[in-house]
Amino acid sequence: MATMTSTEEDGDDGGGPRRGALVALVVVALLVLGGLWLSRTLHGVGKLQGCVMAGRHNCAPVGQ
Repeated sequence: MATMTSTEEDGDDGGGPRRGALVALVVVALLVLGGLWLSRTLHGVGKLQGCVMAGRHNCAPVGQ
């Protein structure tokens, strides 16, 4: 009498760890992209604040 394991009963093809790794990769990629966007935004704001603190009046970026 052969007993079946849970993977045989569920019909799982073994893609669980691979799927988890793919989800983790997507999450990490989104975090990196969000960090880059945040870094660029904060850099632009810092440049604008530096211009204003220097007493200049034409600090708005041209074309944006």
